[in-house]
Amino acid sequence: MTQVCLVGSEDVNLRYELLSRETARNALATYDLQEPFANTVAVDTVSLGAAVALLNDLNWYLIRFADAAFVRDPSISETEWLSRDLAAAIRDDDIAPEDTGRFLNVYGVVESEPSDADETADTQAAAERPPELVEPMLLTRTGDTIPEYDLQDVDDTLVVRVTESEFGA
Repeated sequence: MTQVCLVGSEDVNLRYELLSRETARNALATYDLQEPFANTVAVDTVSLGAAVALLNDLNWYLIRFADAAFVRDPSISETEWLSRDLAAAIRDDDIAPEDTGRFLNVYGVVESEPSDADETADTQAAAERPPELVEPMLLTRTGDTIPEYDLQDVDDTLVVRVTESEFGA
């Protein structure tokens, strides 16, 4: 299955914004919505083409409410995501999948800190809060290794392959 992950802008609740609008709600109706990271919406699609088509269907909402959209296709990489532009370029045969690993946007992943409200609420619910994506950093892969993420202390990283034009923008 190919996954799509939409990352909401800091000042909006992405899930609410998408589901409160009829066209976006209809586009997402057949999918099981997940939240792998704070303020994200993720779905599984059948293929890279279906993932890009879904992103195109949601374009009006993504421009207004999302900071990024990622696609992860296991036939390209089990662990690394693709930017929306890169996924579309691969689907359109503009870029070969094996030529996509050089330019990267690496996000830090930090476990969500419990708020004061969480401390008084059910501790299990507080523990189930998804981790947050923080401060992306552009990196170039040289060889088989990726330079270390060093913008802040993080628990993990999320690697997104990007196009050369996205990298240089």
